[in-house]
Amino acid sequence: MLALALATARAEEGVVSFTIVGDAIPASLTGASGDPNRGRAIVTDRTRGLCLLCHGGPFPEERFQGNLAPDLAGIGTRRSPAQLRLRLVDGRALNPDTIMPSYYSLTGLTRVGRVWQGRPILSAAEIEDVVAFLATLREPEGRP
Repeated sequence: MLALALATARAEEGVVSFTIVGDAIPASLTGASGDPNRGRAIVTDRTRGLCLLCHGGPFPEERFQGNLAPDLAGIGTRRSPAQLRLRLVDGRALNPDTIMPSYYSLTGLTRVGRVWQGRPILSAAEIEDVVAFLATLREPEGRP
């Protein structure tokens, strides 16, 4: 497990500070829960979250879902909201070689598009919306 660490992000850069505990960020980035409906919209939006580029999931209306990363079906059973939050904020804290984008980090990035320089891909509120949505994706009763 990772040692307790304080993110180096600064509020003036548009990113609030957060604390990593083990494999998770326990506290909401906004101090409030997100909206699962807005989170679903981000996850399925191919111009915003781009999640379905790599992940598949329980989105029958969405064609051409990815298979490079874990399927999102049941992710709310397999990971806690705090674990999901760290993976969205900056999965490099768990796996430095991950292909998962760092949606809420400004440090250690390379080849950042001009429009994204100096700002995170998703806002703190959007991260919380996605966490709230992913937490609803539960395995049916009786399945691991």
